[in-house]
Order: sequence, then structure tokens, then C-alpha cells
Amino acid sequence: MKIKLDIDSFNKGLEALKKEYKILAPVLEPFKGTFSDTDLIKYGEINSFEEIEFNKKSNFSPKEIILPISQTLFYFTEKEYKESDIDDKKILVFLRACDLHGVKRIDEIYLNNGNEKDYFYERLRDKVKFVLIGCSQSFRNCFCVSMGSNKCEEYNMGLNIRDNQIYLDIKDDSLKVFEGENTEFEVDYVKENTISVEIPENLNPIVVAKDPLWDEYDQRCIACGRCNFVCPTCTCFTMQDIYYKENENVGERRRVWASCQVDGYTDMAGGHSFRQKQGERMRFKVMHKIHDFNKRFGYHMCVGCGRCDDVCPQYISFSSCIDKVNDLVNKEEK
Repeated sequence: MKIKLDIDSFNKGLEALKKEYKILAPVLEPFKGTFSDTDLIKYGEINSFEEIEFNKKSNFSPKEIILPISQTLFYFTEKEYKESDIDDKKILVFLRACDLHGVKRIDEIYLNNGNEKDYFYERLRDKVKFVLIGCSQSFRNCFCVSMGSNKCEEYNMGLNIRDNQIYLDIKDDSLKVFEGENTEFEVDYVKENTISVEIPENLNPIVVAKDPLWDEYDQRCIACGRCNFVCPTCTCFTMQDIYYKENENVGERRRVWASCQVDGYTDMAGGHSFRQKQGERMRFKVMHKIHDFNKRFGYHMCVGCGRCDDVCPQYISFSSCIDKVNDLVNKEEK
């Protein structure tokens, strides 16, 4: 069902959906950005069209909705444990094509990466439906076209905004609460980015891993992990057992986001640690995004959203790093 409606009619539809769904979208929080005079755009609960930030790229991806930063899995005592409860309400998320492709990659890791699906991820993921926000222009540092994540068809509802009119492509029957005029349109998508990259197909991981191109990141990277935390496809976590002060035999087990770029991530018993240098960690991250994941699942992990470039305090560019790898491979082939 494809319809055109005004903002008031759209808000009435949102009000109807709120009875069943918790609705989340990019929202602008004034003066909460990196600096005191900058704004922050992150995902939050909304009640109306006017609260959604459509004109700027969100600083954070929506992955924390389906993969919480800190997630209690179960509570335990000396003799028993209890699975954590979750809200029965369904979730509706407004997001762009690159982030919807990011969800697909997280699904691969938690649902298709072995014989057993991740139960705690699946029970939350099954509650979520997606509204694709049409994206007609490229933002700063985006290279989604190169990564093939500029367009997506696996949405429950698609949305365009033109001349204060909202165009909806509703594929899910449960979302057909909006009233408007029938029309025909296609959800907008970016056709060209300012930045483009080319990922080499004949990449030899041994040759690339041994090249000194990674050495510069030993000095540049400060191991803050920001690139991982804003990335829509980074999925690494650590487990924490929290013991209550009132009774040290009672507590909870949590799954908490982790970063392959920070100190301690690869620590082992006996004081050993893999990838102690920042260049080694950068190599691990880059190769996973453009080689290892593709080798297993058949497509690249990176979706080209450019958030890692946006957030890096040292101005390290992921797309530039891909170019360096490509130059190295081309040089080896010659």
C-alpha cells in the first residue's frame, strides 16, 4: 500500500501505533554533542513527526535497540537463576538504508553464525519492525554506494518527505493505520557519494597483514574505541558478573559492549595479550570489515555510514585505510 498524507494525518497514525509499539527514531538533543556548543543526534522514543531529525546523520546507530549497551541476561542466587524479563511492547524503528543493512549483518553474527541462535538477541530482535527513511543525499564521510548499502528493500514501511507531504510504502499489514491518498513512488536512495572506495577482490590477507602500512596507527590511534561504539555492525561484547553488596552470593550476569581497539580486549590468562599495538588492532578491524566477514557470509561487513570517520578524535579515516589496502594489492599484482 502506497499513500500520500499530511503531517497531521501521519501523527494520528503514530498515535494509533503507540498502543502496540514503542517508536524510536533519530532525535536531536541540543548542546549534548562532543563540544559544549554542538548537538547530539541519537535514537530516542518519539511521539510525533516533528520530533524526528531527518536532515542530519545520527551520531550513533540504532544497533543499541536490538543489542543493548548493557544487557542483563539472568539473575542468580546460590541455588538457582532467573532469566531477565523484557518489555512485551513491540518496537518500531525509523532508520536509513545503511543502518538497515547493518541490522542484517548483526543478524548474521547472532542468528546465523553457528548451530545455535543467540537466544537473548533473538527474543529482542523478533519484536522489532523497521521504517526505512528515504535518503536522497549523501552526508559527510558516507560511502554507502561503494558498499552496496545505499538501497534496501527489506523494510516494513518506507518513507519519503516531499513539500511537507509524507509518502508511505506500507508492506506490513499491522502498520496500515495511516489514512491518505493512494499514489505511486519509490523510496529515495543515495545514488552517488562524495567519497568512493574500491575493495580488492584478490586480497591476500597474509601479505596485507605483514605490510608496514599499519605501523602509522601505532602513533595515531589512542585506543578510545569510539569507532566501534558508533559502528552499526560492530558486535563484540564481554560478560560481567555483578555481585550485590547486600549478599555476595546473589547477582546478575550482563552482556556489555566491548571494543577490539581498547587495551585489555585480547588479554589472556598468564598475562599474555594479542594485538598489543594499535596498528595491529586497526589491521584486525579493517580486515574483518572488508575480508573475513565477506569470506564467511558472502558480502562485506562495513556499510559505509562513515560514523567512524566522524567520531575519531585523531581524524583516522576508515575509507582512506581501505584505499591504502587497495593500493597495496594493486602494487602486489603488478
